[in-house]
Amino acid sequence: MIRRVVDFALGNRLLVLGGALLLFAWGIVSFHNLPIEAYPDVADNYVEIITQWPGIAAEQIEQQVTIPLETAMNGIPGVVHLRSFSLFGLSDLKLIFEDGTDNAWNRERVLERLSQVTLPPGVTPQMGTDWSPVGQIYFFTLRSTNPKYDPMELKSIEDWIVEKNLKSVPDIVDVASFGGPTREYQVRLDPDKLVSYGLNLAQVEQQLANNNANAGGSFIQAGLQQINVREVGLVDRVHDIEQTVILTKNGTPLHVKDIAVVSQGPKIRLGQFARAMHREDGKIIDNDDVVSGIVLLRKGAAADPALKALHEKIDEMNNHTLPKGVKIVPFIDRSDLVHFTSHTVLHNLGAGMILVSIILFLFLGNVRGALIVAATIPFSLLFASTCLDLKQVPANLLSLGALDFGMVVDGAVVMIENIVRHMSFSRATETPIERIGEAAHEVQRPVFYAIGIIITAYLPIFTLQRVEGRLFQPMAWTVAFALLGALIFSMLIAPVLASFAFAKGAKEWHNPIMYFLTERYRNAVRWAIRHRRITVGVGLAGVAVGMYLGFSGVIGSEFLPHLDEGALWVRGTLAPSTGPDEGIRVANQARAVLCSFPEVPQCTSQVGRPDDGTDTTGFFNTEYFVDLKPKEKWRPVFHEDKDELIAAMQRELDKIPGVVWGFSQPIEDNMEEAVSGVKGELATKVYGDDLRTLEEKADQIVAIMRQIQGIEDLGVFRVLGQPNLNITVDRDAAARYQINVADVQDAIQTAVGGNALTQVLQLEARYDLVLRYLPQFRDTREAIEKIRLLSPTGERVSLAQLCKIQVADGGSEIYREGNQRYIAIKYSVRGRDLGSTVQEAIHKIDEQVKLPTGYHIKWEGEYASQKRANQRLLIVLPITILIIFIILYTMFKSFKWSLLIMANVAVAPIGGLLALLFTGTNFSVSSGVGFLALFGVCVQTGVIMLEYINQLRVRRYSVEDAAVEGAVLRLRPIMMTMLVATLGLLPAAMSHAIGSDSQRPFAIVIVGGLMAALVMSIFLLPTLYVWVAGERDVLPAAEPGFDEGEHVD
Repeated sequence: MIRRVVDFALGNRLLVLGGALLLFAWGIVSFHNLPIEAYPDVADNYVEIITQWPGIAAEQIEQQVTIPLETAMNGIPGVVHLRSFSLFGLSDLKLIFEDGTDNAWNRERVLERLSQVTLPPGVTPQMGTDWSPVGQIYFFTLRSTNPKYDPMELKSIEDWIVEKNLKSVPDIVDVASFGGPTREYQVRLDPDKLVSYGLNLAQVEQQLANNNANAGGSFIQAGLQQINVREVGLVDRVHDIEQTVILTKNGTPLHVKDIAVVSQGPKIRLGQFARAMHREDGKIIDNDDVVSGIVLLRKGAAADPALKALHEKIDEMNNHTLPKGVKIVPFIDRSDLVHFTSHTVLHNLGAGMILVSIILFLFLGNVRGALIVAATIPFSLLFASTCLDLKQVPANLLSLGALDFGMVVDGAVVMIENIVRHMSFSRATETPIERIGEAAHEVQRPVFYAIGIIITAYLPIFTLQRVEGRLFQPMAWTVAFALLGALIFSMLIAPVLASFAFAKGAKEWHNPIMYFLTERYRNAVRWAIRHRRITVGVGLAGVAVGMYLGFSGVIGSEFLPHLDEGALWVRGTLAPSTGPDEGIRVANQARAVLCSFPEVPQCTSQVGRPDDGTDTTGFFNTEYFVDLKPKEKWRPVFHEDKDELIAAMQRELDKIPGVVWGFSQPIEDNMEEAVSGVKGELATKVYGDDLRTLEEKADQIVAIMRQIQGIEDLGVFRVLGQPNLNITVDRDAAARYQINVADVQDAIQTAVGGNALTQVLQLEARYDLVLRYLPQFRDTREAIEKIRLLSPTGERVSLAQLCKIQVADGGSEIYREGNQRYIAIKYSVRGRDLGSTVQEAIHKIDEQVKLPTGYHIKWEGEYASQKRANQRLLIVLPITILIIFIILYTMFKSFKWSLLIMANVAVAPIGGLLALLFTGTNFSVSSGVGFLALFGVCVQTGVIMLEYINQLRVRRYSVEDAAVEGAVLRLRPIMMTMLVATLGLLPAAMSHAIGSDSQRPFAIVIVGGLMAALVMSIFLLPTLYVWVAGERDVLPAAEPGFDEGEHVD
């Protein structure tokens, strides 16, 4: 069948050439349309339920909101994790769904269950928008050079102009606002005046609500016209509210302004955002109250077209929509990261292509042949682009970086090398096309099966789960499609192009260096065969060294190398009871410290959480975006090493007492939180019921982990320590005054917390109208105790007379997973590999920490992902090896030859492992994928050599002569395939630019592995062949037209 395909191509050259040009043109269009991402979306499918209940303590939120929601959500099909967070005024529930589920279906099921939940009056759960943690594609602030617009005005512009315009961009599902005071209309009561006029809060509430409404009176006719009748009673300014009548006595109205101060003011703030700029002249410009926003991309949508449309919309808004002097200014733009990383990957690919082309020319000595082989690269890339576009798989920088163009051209190298060699011999009896056909038939089987085996070697990647699967499967699709394109080019297009290029024959250049190497190799391989015990012993020693390096722990392990995003995300965690003033003070101080580094052009800080409840935190949490200049502009003291810069920042930040610091990167931080459910790179979770026991065990674990080398940024997410002013109603005392609990509750909620009674409408904007006591009557415990209620008898009764008031510690933030509470210990690993560090921690904690019955520990984050990936590969790798063995058996029809190639491949890992060891690179999923590719290339090399040795035996060569001459004749194509595969990834292996981190381990393994495999396989395979060959061996049928003289260099 393979022979007929090649014959068809040579018999229909114009048809094949036309089809190739059509695929090429289609590929150009697809490549232009193909979206490119900086980082694949590795987040789970999830649905978030956000419920705000202002002013309510964490334990009450858990009991009355979170647990009922959890109970209702239990049993939804496809849920793998049910996580919740309960803190002051907020419940957040996340349902993590298994891979393959449809997010729209998931959201429908959750909506069905939400309708069955009974929550306290006025508490309404809301489903979060459908975005991914990787979908935070554009961070911005509003900058005003117009003094008319202060932060409160800018916040209104953000809420009512910016958000709706940005959400009109296709695939933008939300804009998360942070910072700036939110305007509200405040009615601040004087309780003394309230008492003097004999009023209670309910009367004021009712009148304010009733006097803010419009009504319709149908219509009347006036002549030929219809005139609608409207009563306009909506308030739209402070004066309207002040003039609202509460009651009338003896014909004298009592207005709101008589008992309260009415004004516009800021809503109770839950967070604050700030930004500092470090100018080139060294001056730092700091703004400690800034309005910011994050543009969120719909999960599953392509970022590239969305960003282009977003940039156009922002330009339009800055020039036409926003008020004069107000601009949207970005500080994180995903386009910048895509640009930097794309530049790195394309630079590495371009350098690899140049090196590959030089090697092809030097070995082939034929410009036309080298150009045909080099044409495989653009054809394969464009073919892969077409397939990815059809499958709707976006390209990302990891998948593009994994394209080893040396591996792609291997089939064409073997095909064209053999054609050039055949064409260099003149035979008048055959046409050039016939000779090209014979040369192609000679190598068609090994080329077809070798590329098929390389594609098969990538099969384990398709079985990876969750984070690792979503990260590497696009890469596997990209490589598989590119290799499929290379196979089509090698088998069909390369012979056709050769028939045109070599229509008048071809002259093979005898490279003197290659001639020298060939002669020395012929003698060396014959010596190796005749001293087979030494040769095989060296091979076995290589296998033993490889096993030692692989299993001894000498080479460290990690889940994935971290993509350098060119920025840092710093987190400072304070005591759980930290208030807004202290949180803002620390944020301002830390921002100034971080921005003082010359390597930092800008820094933002955020403390607390946004008003919409999309971030589950409080004033105890401060976070900082730290932009970094290119490494070549850093001071020499840091040696362009980010870890050294982090260490210097850590030393300065540690001077701020009472703060636990952690360092990550913007995208990485979101992904780590999405994977583990904790704001930290890695997490250890202790599960149990009692909050105090959980904190006690967490402190024991932290004390042990602090002694382990490599563990940094260690801290406990405290679940206790939030002081509450508990106002407990004395029901007997309340009964004496005929006051019920609801009256006390209303007094606390309205007088102290503030109650939004209605809204003030101004065009499209809506602002709450809030009733509350004046600050001096509610800001201290003593003032709260003096709040008075009006009894039915007209008596004024203070809260101190009705309630027991005391301060007691309670829950600060309560974490739950799988319907059980837990406490989290967050940490990072720096200066040591992840695997051994966590293993040491697990061993020591298992020995020293004794947990009560019903309590248990889980190790989450990257470590759990690494263990899951390793367990999956332990199952899938043997199956893949079996499939490759079956393919080899299908080709050779011999168990012996199949086992021989597999045995030869066993020495392949040694070079890759040594390369990891010498470069100090940890073993990761990325390097594991490199070993899969290395395995496939080494099988390809063995197939090419073994097939040719067998063909020589068919021509009545002795076993030893066939092994020697077959190895010698295949030395050039094997060296070419190995060298182009190696040099194609050499720039990536040596790169340290932004975007190279995830690509480098993959490249290091292949470069090191192929260099070692080239040296060992060209001696080991012929030696093993002579050792095991026999008279009854299965050999291929002889190719017709074969002339033995052609096979002597």
